[in-house]
Amino acid sequence: MGIEPWFVIAITLSVTGYAIYLAGLQRHLVEPNRASWLIWSAATGIEAATYAAVNPHSPQSYIFALSAIACAVVTVVMWQRSRWRAPTPSETVCMSAAFAAILLWVAFHETFWAHMLVVAAVPVSFWPTWASVWEDRARERSPAWALWTLGDLATLLLAVRSGGSGIGEYGYVLVELLCHASVWFMVGLATINPVRSLGLRRGRFFVLDAYRPTANLFAVGETHLGKAVYAASGFAEGETVIRFSGRMVHAARVPQPMQGADDRYVQVTADRFMGPSGRIDDLINHSCAPNTGLRFGEDGVLLVALRDIPAGEEIAWDYSTTLGPDAWAMPCACGSADCRGRIGGFATLPDERQRWFLERGLVAPFLREIPMEAVRAA
Repeated sequence: MGIEPWFVIAITLSVTGYAIYLAGLQRHLVEPNRASWLIWSAATGIEAATYAAVNPHSPQSYIFALSAIACAVVTVVMWQRSRWRAPTPSETVCMSAAFAAILLWVAFHETFWAHMLVVAAVPVSFWPTWASVWEDRARERSPAWALWTLGDLATLLLAVRSGGSGIGEYGYVLVELLCHASVWFMVGLATINPVRSLGLRRGRFFVLDAYRPTANLFAVGETHLGKAVYAASGFAEGETVIRFSGRMVHAARVPQPMQGADDRYVQVTADRFMGPSGRIDDLINHSCAPNTGLRFGEDGVLLVALRDIPAGEEIAWDYSTTLGPDAWAMPCACGSADCRGRIGGFATLPDERQRWFLERGLVAPFLREIPMEAVRAA
């Protein structure tokens, strides 16, 4: 008996989906919800094992096993490239529900009901991703969701052709199909076009496109300092311009001296730096008269507008607001009327300027105590 064509189709679609998603993750084109992926990486292995036990020798069991491995790979890559952020209350509830289903399986030692419990946890595990996509569809704008949906459909047809019957064989396939399809519909049906996920914005497949990307917020140009970032559309005072997203790096691993492409490190604590992200935040220059500043909070490191920024104006922030007393220093050629001539640690700023940044919460947290004491003494 030859290999069932639907088996080959399902495997191909699933593997291609994970490959494309990984490519988008590497290029920072997707911003996956880590809570969902943590749940999936733990639960898919249990799902695959219990499905194989309930339906021994079924070809679709191999599809689920491969998907479980790929899911774990995506989770590892994603966690290596991102900073830790404490889960929200809703994410905590979802993770607790999913892991409770796995614990019930271990306690009961009943394969069928164990499988059903884990299947029931699948929609719960999708909740953080649904919430993330509802807030911003661009976070999951990848054709992987379309490919996974079609792969689930092929798996369902494979189960039918293999003579499957009952909820034990169809339950997991149907739930996965509906959950993957829901995300696909939310991010836009036309995202099945792979070139639009890989950063090639001139894809021609626009039929049933439910997602219209907004105009680019930034433009990259050249100045006497090299590359610079400009506002392609205006920003209001207090508005978040961009989130800095590099990986945390110990101070001992920061290149010395930091020059050229190696100066894209932001000091966050006394011994930790945020490294280059590979995104546009790496290209934002220093200015002694900045129109933006860094704000450190629970939502991460955010660059916020200090005043209204019209379209066409260069975006810049004061590097000294994150630099400790032992930090590097370099000549400044920002060209502003207030140019200090040198970029150094926060303590090198005039007292009045230190106070101005401190009052607005635009200083790295580890610097706030020492400068304020100096200001009070003055």
